[in-house]
Amino acid sequence: MTNPQNMVSADVFRPRTSIWFTGLALVLVVIGLISSIVRYGAVTGVAGSWPLIVCAFLAWWLFWYPRIEVSSTAVTIHNPLQVIDVPWEALIDVDTRYALKLVTPTGRYTAWAAPAPGIFGTHRGRTEHVQGLPASTYGPAQSIRPGDLKNTDSGAAAYLVRSRWEAMANAGTIDIDATEQAKVSKKSNLLLTVVFVVLIVAGLTVAPLFY
Repeated sequence: MTNPQNMVSADVFRPRTSIWFTGLALVLVVIGLISSIVRYGAVTGVAGSWPLIVCAFLAWWLFWYPRIEVSSTAVTIHNPLQVIDVPWEALIDVDTRYALKLVTPTGRYTAWAAPAPGIFGTHRGRTEHVQGLPASTYGPAQSIRPGDLKNTDSGAAAYLVRSRWEAMANAGTIDIDATEQAKVSKKSNLLLTVVFVVLIVAGLTVAPLFY
């Protein structure tokens, strides 16, 4: 039975490796900063470590920022350069061939945060990873793609999207007659791009002044 509270709340998906890559980058940056400050002093040490700060931002931007938000109104894909908001009414299919891809009448939108598995990821699949999948997962002859396995990034994200989609369809909260009129919203991540460019420019112009 569908829980009304779950229909309202938003679920967020990030790849399982995102916390490890981001955490490792931040640890290396902190170690580098401390080492540089001890050796050269606070101001010069921080200035000389600017490339590390750029790397920390880049790690956050590429590994932690990308995510998929599944709410009662839409599936929102946060990619490094763009945010894509796909209303449930516009969704007609969920594909996992190369990555999680939301299919609408006007386009196909890929999620950076949910790549399909390689050969190693596919071989790690077990029986429980194909059980309890939403009906929309299965293709002809009840087949599924490797990217649909629940132990993969694309499969876990697809399971999250399809489960909410199926629950809302069964509850009658999706207007299927509005599919052609529903609009997908796309917004560029201009602010994050500007921040990255500023960090690069600052590193090239400010850091050399202290050496």
